[in-house]
Amino acid sequence: MNWKYICHQDELENEIGTAALVNGQQIALFRIDEAEHIKIFALSNWDPFGKANVLSRGIVGDLNGQPVIASPLYKQHFNLENGHCLEDENCILPTWQTKIENGDVFVAVN
Repeated sequence: MNWKYICHQDELENEIGTAALVNGQQIALFRIDEAEHIKIFALSNWDPFGKANVLSRGIVGDLNGQPVIASPLYKQHFNLENGHCLEDENCILPTWQTKIENGDVFVAVN
């Protein structure tokens, strides 16, 4: 697996999305600080309902124990771990694996 450096973890704010261009595709990155560690989620920035790259501007939350992003346009919720839309089971956004090494954030690319 190939990893692409994106930024340092301190450049991402907790529960605030950031858009990044990876191999020509916009992705939305979200940092979630937990008690002992930091989680970074990466999913497509494309909102398939609003037809725009806006998910990095959505609101981070938790629905039934699932970390989600609510689209800023029509408010659909997407699971940050697997990209599934909670309101439409047929809609799944691409997601990418992430890792943090020495504070640097990487996204898996093919």
